[in-house]
Amino acid sequence: MHHRITGWFAATARELPWREPDCSAWGVLVSEVMLQQTPVVRVLPVWQEWLERWPTPAGLAGEPAGEAVRSWGRLGYPRRALRLHAAAAAIVRDHGGTVPGTFAELLALPGVGSYTAAAVAAFAYGRRETVVDTNIRRVHARLFSGVALPSPSLSATEMRLAAELLPDDAGTSVRWNAAVMELGALVCTARAPKCTDCPVRDSCAWLAAGEPPPSYVPKGQAWHGTDRQVRGAVLAVLRLADSPVPPEMFQREPADLGFAAEGIGVPLAALHRLNSAAEQLERALAGLLGDGLAELHEGGYQLPA
Repeated sequence: MHHRITGWFAATARELPWREPDCSAWGVLVSEVMLQQTPVVRVLPVWQEWLERWPTPAGLAGEPAGEAVRSWGRLGYPRRALRLHAAAAAIVRDHGGTVPGTFAELLALPGVGSYTAAAVAAFAYGRRETVVDTNIRRVHARLFSGVALPSPSLSATEMRLAAELLPDDAGTSVRWNAAVMELGALVCTARAPKCTDCPVRDSCAWLAAGEPPPSYVPKGQAWHGTDRQVRGAVLAVLRLADSPVPPEMFQREPADLGFAAEGIGVPLAALHRLNSAAEQLERALAGLLGDGLAELHEGGYQLPA
């Protein structure tokens, strides 16, 4: 199984910059954080911009946290930008500016969880670590457990299975982790698996069982009309603002208030088109303040310093 899946990966893997041999551990860490709940096609241009601007942790740590949020663009879940900034500061402070290479050291960085720590240790440093993301969980569930989807949350049973499947050799284990992840991303997808393209379809327990349906229906997160949408629209305004944005501008058209809105005119208009109730805007602004994604100064709201 190891040979067949890693062989398929060697022949078909996508060429991604964070997989290149010359990619730094910092580049791998940035990619892993950006790729959480975000597809590759959206991450690629932002990752490239980040690495051009901040090729080292010291570069990012030397900038205000708000610059990380500004450059995060529309990747979503912008608190990840703050976590990366905090991790960069810790790397500079505690590790001389070099991304640490062990699971324990990586896990101790702010905002780095067990998956990210294992992934960076494996993919950046070639260590034998059990890497388990959503794609890997789904492949394991179908191929070995015979179920359509893994449980809604990661279980100890799944971690034991992943650890048992991990090759003993460090180099092979790294390739195995990457290969199973790629198989889940491209072939063994959640909604429309391409079973005819699978290199191990003849050994799949789920296919052998007659492709039983999942025991639950995954629920996607609502977006339109939600507080999350309003938060995103407000944050888009702050990203383009050169100075604090007065609270009144979020409630009414800037022209009606006598303000010029040259740089922020487009995102501000998009926010106003949502026709959000005043209390929803207030919740959005309060949430951004609470999450450290915005600050309130005498002149209004702005990204964190």
